[in-house]
Amino acid sequence: MRKVKITIIGKVHDVGYRPFLLNLAECLFIERFDARNVTIDGKQSVVVLVEGDENTIDQFIDLVKREKPENAVVEEIRVEDYDGFVRPIDSYRQSLMVNQLNKIIHIGLKMLEKQDLMLKKQDETIKVIREESEKTRQVVREESEKTRQVVREESEKTRIELGKIIREEEEKTRIELGRVIREESEKTREEIRMLRSDLKSYLDGRLERIESEIEKIKTKLGMT
Repeated sequence: MRKVKITIIGKVHDVGYRPFLLNLAECLFIERFDARNVTIDGKQSVVVLVEGDENTIDQFIDLVKREKPENAVVEEIRVEDYDGFVRPIDSYRQSLMVNQLNKIIHIGLKMLEKQDLMLKKQDETIKVIREESEKTRQVVREESEKTRQVVREESEKTRIELGKIIREEEEKTRIELGRVIREESEKTREEIRMLRSDLKSYLDGRLERIESEIEKIKTKLGMT
């Protein structure tokens, strides 16, 4: 039997590297495995511990050197003998599942928090629009009163012309405010729909993988 410690350095966090390595180990029927994210000299790293027969471990090392997750960037891979304890792969799998589930819950809560912030932003935007609209209407009313006073002092022709200008300006203001409200409301609703869709798709995918992992565990434990 052989034990080795493999250190992978680069952009290796939050790219699914540990589940990827676990899958490689399971494909080779390695029974003892561990992997954890660490930082070495300020760089992202993954430290992998494996134990198995010489040939299997050599195959695992070869796969680690040749393959990686799609979004990972590997700068260096170190392989060295290891004489410490390596836990059973089933124990690691269960621990990883719990960790991933906690991440899903955390991400879900963050997305819900972002949704709440967006709804709050929408309410604040609508409030500002209403306040500005009221200010505009107040200004229009004040200007209208002034204009009516001028119109009363001027000729009928001047009164008609000024009334026309006032109506045009009021209509432009109403159309512009209506357009702004519709655009902001549509943007907010679309962002909320996208967030909810992304969250549902993400959670569904994660839950499906978790259920698959649980079935594998049950099978290996003879529960099915």
